[in-house]
Amino acid sequence: MTVTEARIAGVGTAVTPESYAQAELLDILRIDDPKARSVFLNSAIDRRHLTLPPADETGARLPESQGDLLDKHKRLAVQMGAEALEACLKNAGAGLGDLGHLCCVTSTGFLTPGLSALLIRELGIDRHCGRTDIVGMGCNAGLNALNVVAGWASAHPGRLAVVLCAEACSAAYAIDGTMRTAVVNSLFGDGAAAVALVAGESVPGPRVIDFASCVITDAVDAMRYDWDRDLGRFSFYLDPQIPYVVGAHAEPAVDRLLRANGLRRDQVSHWLVHSGGKKVIDAVSVNLGLTRHDVRHTTGVLRDFGNVSSASFLFSYERLTQEDVTFPGDYGVLMTMGPGSTIETALVQW
Repeated sequence: MTVTEARIAGVGTAVTPESYAQAELLDILRIDDPKARSVFLNSAIDRRHLTLPPADETGARLPESQGDLLDKHKRLAVQMGAEALEACLKNAGAGLGDLGHLCCVTSTGFLTPGLSALLIRELGIDRHCGRTDIVGMGCNAGLNALNVVAGWASAHPGRLAVVLCAEACSAAYAIDGTMRTAVVNSLFGDGAAAVALVAGESVPGPRVIDFASCVITDAVDAMRYDWDRDLGRFSFYLDPQIPYVVGAHAEPAVDRLLRANGLRRDQVSHWLVHSGGKKVIDAVSVNLGLTRHDVRHTTGVLRDFGNVSSASFLFSYERLTQEDVTFPGDYGVLMTMGPGSTIETALVQW
């Protein structure tokens, strides 16, 4: 039986209203420690969208309870998710009534019922729409979802499916004076992105050819959520060595994907790498032999939005589509990294 490959039909993004410069955040969060300030100022990030807690009478930002953070996650995920979904459908020349399957990805909070059900109610989507929720996989999860939904689209030719990544990173922030917190608070921003998939030869976007995964089991705890018993909330941990761990595994992960499809790295015209942080991008670029031009979308998204977790690679994909530099036959590699520690890759062709 012939399998009709899924194609990317459209993309859309959204952010929260408030935006802050890195230097501005140092004053707002009252960060005085020289090492912590250096982490912020050497991050290659200019601005990020964040929804910060209210200030007390002295102007200090008030720590939020885990319950308040979960409420924030729900509110922002629905708000950004709806905006990104509608922008994606418009870009794909479709409407809410065309949606056959909605897959929602998030790692910045827990919802039951899931975000997909909340958006179906919020937007009046057909209640018989198929849906999936992928929760807690981290920054890599957008490609895990794309893999699953591309399969759904191939099994239902002509029907529209959407992957929506909604990451309210403000809902995963702590306010304290530790270096662990400073590393996280210097990096992540709020953002959502959606990508539409349809299987059919007439779809103008790139076809999704293949996927490959690599779990770095020796670094399974390098990116993780811990429960902080003193603060009564979750706390995210990023191991300082993670850029080098990811960089060292980037080459075999990508080469495995390309080799399975009879390709070499020099045959790839477009690289869309997760905006995981300056050191992560540098490590991946060095190990894969990528130029600054190759990762211009990745570094541009990091500069303008910070790390928006699972949505990051779709922000980069949107920028690529706006450049109008892809040509029929061009190959592209999508690459995300996250807890596990994992590297996810996908191969597409225009």
